[in-house]
Amino acid sequence: MVTQSWIYDAIIYIYALSLLFYFSDFVGANRSAKRMGTGLLIFVWVLQTIYFFFEFKTVHVFTNFETLFFFSWVLVTVSLVINRFFSIELLVFFVNLVGFAILALNFFSDNTVSTALKGWQIADELLFIHVSLAIGSYAAFTISAILSVMYLFLHGQLKDKKWSRTMRRIPSLEKIEKYTYVAVVAGIPLLMLALSLGIVWIVLQGEVRLLLDPKVLNSLFILALYAYHLLLKLSLKASGYRLAQWNLFSFFLVLVNFFILNRFSIFHSWFLM
Repeated sequence: MVTQSWIYDAIIYIYALSLLFYFSDFVGANRSAKRMGTGLLIFVWVLQTIYFFFEFKTVHVFTNFETLFFFSWVLVTVSLVINRFFSIELLVFFVNLVGFAILALNFFSDNTVSTALKGWQIADELLFIHVSLAIGSYAAFTISAILSVMYLFLHGQLKDKKWSRTMRRIPSLEKIEKYTYVAVVAGIPLLMLALSLGIVWIVLQGEVRLLLDPKVLNSLFILALYAYHLLLKLSLKASGYRLAQWNLFSFFLVLVNFFILNRFSIFHSWFLM
């Protein structure tokens, strides 16, 4: 078998990127994003197919690794068929989110893999990807929070009919609302992927109790809050002012997660991580 983790990492990162584009298409009917997501997913399918046929050369009873790998490949294949003939973007996204988690669980539980970086264990690479995705989501939510502050400031100035030089340097309320939406749409799937890899790590550790860790539970709550933000905007047609307020409340819990709950977490005990 191929034992260099860079091959696995390439599939994982491309898979994750395709999910970001699919999520963007689902919430905003973005045809360009859908094409990019489909193209990347096809590339993942090609890499999996090549790997499958070159590495699993003999016909025998599948090992656990091969079974999970084949299952992930089937999920990718089915999702591509659904995407082509039925266009159910939400179903495609969640099918591939499950496929992504299964593939990650499979790769990072393989003891035969040698890491690309000297001195690293395969679990270290799993945590590196998990932390990278989590920080990416926090960065997106931070940008959305800053934009929400700008929205509330500009809204208040316009309501009171106050004009200043600062206002000229701030985009319009409509643009701020649009940029905030884009940042939230980027942060949600990144947090989903980070959580899925975190759950994979917990499964590999065999510590199911860690699912009740305060940071894990709060992260799920944060995800629900930002998902409700999308519901407010897309279905309930909430005003930009209300969206900005809700976004800042959601970001407050992100700060709690980032700065406070680390101190109480069973396995997130390091500062600022």
